[in-house]
Amino acid sequence: MSILQKVSALEKLADRLTDEAVALLAQLGDEAKVLAGGQSLIPMLSLRLAVFDHLVDIGRIGELSGVRVNGDTVTVGAGTTQSTIEASTELAAAVPLLSRATPLIGHFQIRNRGTVGGSLAHADPAAEYPAVALALAAEMEVLSPRGRRWLAAADFFTGFWSTALEPDEMLVNVRVPIWTGRCGFAIREFARRHGDFAVAGAVVAVRLDADDRVERCSIALIGMGSAPVRATRAEAAVVAGDLVPRAADDVGAISVADLEDIPSDLHGSADYRKQVGAAMVTRAWADAMTEATNA
Repeated sequence: MSILQKVSALEKLADRLTDEAVALLAQLGDEAKVLAGGQSLIPMLSLRLAVFDHLVDIGRIGELSGVRVNGDTVTVGAGTTQSTIEASTELAAAVPLLSRATPLIGHFQIRNRGTVGGSLAHADPAAEYPAVALALAAEMEVLSPRGRRWLAAADFFTGFWSTALEPDEMLVNVRVPIWTGRCGFAIREFARRHGDFAVAGAVVAVRLDADDRVERCSIALIGMGSAPVRATRAEAAVVAGDLVPRAADDVGAISVADLEDIPSDLHGSADYRKQVGAAMVTRAWADAMTEATNA
């Protein structure tokens, strides 16, 4: 058997394994959960926050891993580990925000096992990847026995630990647009200890024209609601010229002004989170603007 024949056989095997996984999910329904890296699922089991009878282990399906740059987009397999993303120079050049967010996720032991798809499907509003996906208008490819479909990040996250995935669907790929031009990217978050989930944070992407005017920007908030949130009012104000782009404090204040469901818990009250969130936007906006200006 030639090398090409062996590769083709392996690809067919990967397809079969993926199809078998979604077939099992369809057969078992709500009694099953997908296990990839287990860095979200196992803690939920330990805390008795999840109860089910079956695990569908997708951790060794090769088709679900890898980073592919295709023209103006990057496609990341849902089974790609966070440490792989962190180490990818290709991804750092194409989608800097995804690379810069990764070191903030837990500790390196977690990133060695945790996957991009696991984080997105878990949909914790205090996690980094959901906010990055929302900020960059990523798309999620999901697979079921009925076929494949793509979901925009804005439609994928539906609430606290919940997504638009059906019980028989599995996240298989994430497609992220590549920003070009004079761009700047930044992520800032505040956590009590390194590796903890953020009390609040912000993800910022900005693009300037030749006259240093903001022609495109995106601001997503971490830990400021039941799902990741886009600060659309602040984005529109900056692009329209209603805000001076260099007035980072104003951008931060407007980004959190209309938030209504800010969580309040033992880590901080809603008012405290709002102040921290505004400060994180201010700092991330200043970082991104500096990078874009010097691009």
